[in-house]
Amino acid sequence: MNKIRKGDQVVVLTGRDKGKRGTVTERVDADHIVVEGINMVKKHVKPNPLKGTTGGVVDKTMPIHQSNVAIWNAAAGKADRVGVKIGADGKRVRVYKSSGEEIKA
Repeated sequence: MNKIRKGDQVVVLTGRDKGKRGTVTERVDADHIVVEGINMVKKHVKPNPLKGTTGGVVDKTMPIHQSNVAIWNAAAGKADRVGVKIGADGKRVRVYKSSGEEIKA
């Protein structure tokens, strides 16, 4: 089970974007996620007249390892760890480690 999923609010723990918050836009693979506005790089793009794209320098969001982010707990107002519990119906649900409250997805 992925503890961090698409659409979650996360906060960056390490790196040049430490302390910034953003929303997970996609999961690249089992370990990497793309967070909106985090890990931005400049990419030099060649023009392609067949596709109608112009050349130049564009900003691109690159993937970040999921161990470098933590889920944002809005109720507590801080970053939190994620645990997994078995619900009453037998399904696995994600919970905040600090409060035990279920994460609404």
